[in-house]
Amino acid sequence: MSEDLAADLDAIGSILVIPTILDIVCRTTGMRFAAVARVTERRWVACAVRDVIDFGLAPGGELPVESTLCHEVRAAAAPIVIDDVAADPVYGCHHTPAIYRFRSYISVPIRRIDGSVFGTLCAIDPDPRRLNTPETIDMFEMFANVIGHHLSAVDQVKAQEASLLDERRVAALREEFIAVLGHDLRNPLAAIAGGMRLLRKTPLNSQALELTELIQGSVGRMSGLVDNLVDFARFRLGGGLRLEKGPVQMENILQQIIRELQAGRPGRVVETAFRLDAPIVCDGRRMAQLASNLLGNAFSHGAPDQPIRVAARTEGRCFELSVANGGEPIPPDILGNLFQPFSRGTHRPNREGLGLGLYIAHQIAEAHGGRIEVVSTPAETRFTLVMPIPE
Repeated sequence: MSEDLAADLDAIGSILVIPTILDIVCRTTGMRFAAVARVTERRWVACAVRDVIDFGLAPGGELPVESTLCHEVRAAAAPIVIDDVAADPVYGCHHTPAIYRFRSYISVPIRRIDGSVFGTLCAIDPDPRRLNTPETIDMFEMFANVIGHHLSAVDQVKAQEASLLDERRVAALREEFIAVLGHDLRNPLAAIAGGMRLLRKTPLNSQALELTELIQGSVGRMSGLVDNLVDFARFRLGGGLRLEKGPVQMENILQQIIRELQAGRPGRVVETAFRLDAPIVCDGRRMAQLASNLLGNAFSHGAPDQPIRVAARTEGRCFELSVANGGEPIPPDILGNLFQPFSRGTHRPNREGLGLGLYIAHQIAEAHGGRIEVVSTPAETRFTLVMPIPE
């Protein structure tokens, strides 16, 4: 038996009302054999049976489909009802009653909700029975509809289970990909950074010392790119952003980020204005990443001879952080796409980075229930985070 037919048998077997249906149709009509059959173009398979006359079929038993009337019911998608073969003008000389020696017969198609024919609800008896009445036909069709709806529900559950299994497989693959991505990219950087730290402990001339500082700066920028790339993969592959919130001293975080970025860009001036009354409940690591991305963007795109201005304040239940720089304004046609991934701006094509920093910052802001606004004029370009502070 094929896997499909085995699945059909299991589906019918899972519909607990079917034995009751077969019992009712037999008691109501006097028929002594009734079945739910899976009927295809090439096969007739009994899926459920009530047999009082020892017809000899059990669930899983087959008949040659051409020898049955059910294949005609399936082809026409319409019932066949015979009270007495001997008196029937259409089926009196048909080969099927002669093969199976029945006098009365009824079969109605079982349709799924989508209209496809699964098979038939059928019954036979060696003696004539009064079947061709509206009440009997309506009863059979009602029960066939019940079975069809149950089959559609079983199909839907199986489809949902298969979809859930696929989602779990995709989720596992996604997490594995992200883990490997982060591991394989970070490990070489960690080795380079460790080597530079050891090298700086040895006597170096001024040229070598300058070279190690350049390498360390490059490693720092690469680490930021890797973090953004891993986060981008997590966002786009459906993993989402997990937050670990707690009270955070934002001024300390901002001062540390400024020092780190200035270390790689000697001579750049950063002016600060902080008015933070209390710790802010947020994910400190993610907020540091957001601030670092905004500041990194200002360092990369701002005029090097003009200061970067960083301001942070709390007012009521709101936290506001702004980063402003001088230089060329962002063209209006680019402003609308700044927070899209890989959006680096065609007006400054030679700037470093993947164009993920602002996208990641935007995602972190949204995860905290906040937003990032941007205003760009000839006087300055200012990014402002506005975020509610949880109670």
